[in-house]
Amino acid sequence: MTVMMKQLSLVFLPLFFLAACAPATAVETVPPTAVSSTPLAVALATPVVTAVATLAAPPTITAIPTSTPSPTAAVTATPTATFTPSPTPLPTVASLCADRIPAPDDLLVIVTGIYGLSPQFAPPNIVPLSDYFGVDVTKGYPSEIRESVAEPLRQMIAAMQAEGLTPQIISGYRSYSAQAVAFQKWVEREPERATMLSARPGHSEHQLGTTVDFGSPTLYEYVEGADPTLEFHTYFFKTPEGVWLLAHAHDYGFTLSYPREAQGVTGFFYEPWHYRYVGVELATLLKENAISLTEYLLVNNPAPCGEE
Repeated sequence: MTVMMKQLSLVFLPLFFLAACAPATAVETVPPTAVSSTPLAVALATPVVTAVATLAAPPTITAIPTSTPSPTAAVTATPTATFTPSPTPLPTVASLCADRIPAPDDLLVIVTGIYGLSPQFAPPNIVPLSDYFGVDVTKGYPSEIRESVAEPLRQMIAAMQAEGLTPQIISGYRSYSAQAVAFQKWVEREPERATMLSARPGHSEHQLGTTVDFGSPTLYEYVEGADPTLEFHTYFFKTPEGVWLLAHAHDYGFTLSYPREAQGVTGFFYEPWHYRYVGVELATLLKENAISLTEYLLVNNPAPCGEE
């Protein structure tokens, strides 16, 4: 069995991995739209195996707030998160690379419901987004991101604002312990489905410090009966900010991690608000070839944990 097939077989073991950010509600059918450590000359003609089973539609459920503090005009440091394991038995999900600490400059680390990160891993040079944006963008949340990603993000936000849009950043870097707190809330509320509704600690791209969850102040207008404070919903793709990001994020090095059409490969429910920085060259290549980052990494990168 080739390395690629072993990797893919591992990825497809549990098709209901989990969602990396806030859970999504059921969505309408959406027509597909159209710094790397791996050379981009690697042929993309290599076929990517798709899932052999059909994933269930994302459950309709109101998002549980994460451990992010309530927004305030004066942002203080994020308190250290704590995690108390739940006694509730959870579905067994395979986990590999649990001790993995990526190289500081590696922007192409694969993180899925199976391939994880060490609790000791923290990205280098994390900076507060409040140094780059006002509360109109950060909503006062003490979000952080890698310094190397902050400038491309600033340029992208500025371009959106120049076109009259009002992008918001709901979440950036999330430590292992912060993800544990978020996951624990789902364990307490939906123990049988927690692993489908939230990423387990160590299995969220947010721990890389290169991922951003975007929001729109008009999101609630697209969701019948929604409260104006609504932050996460799959109908984000309908908002002006969601439409712009899908069309232009790659120009600034960001890629949509979990597109709807790749759900069978990524194992994550559709998250139109979740973008990860991978550099302009790779983000453009992914956009032009209509493939997800997960598909690309599984085919072109070495096995994440050194499997033969």
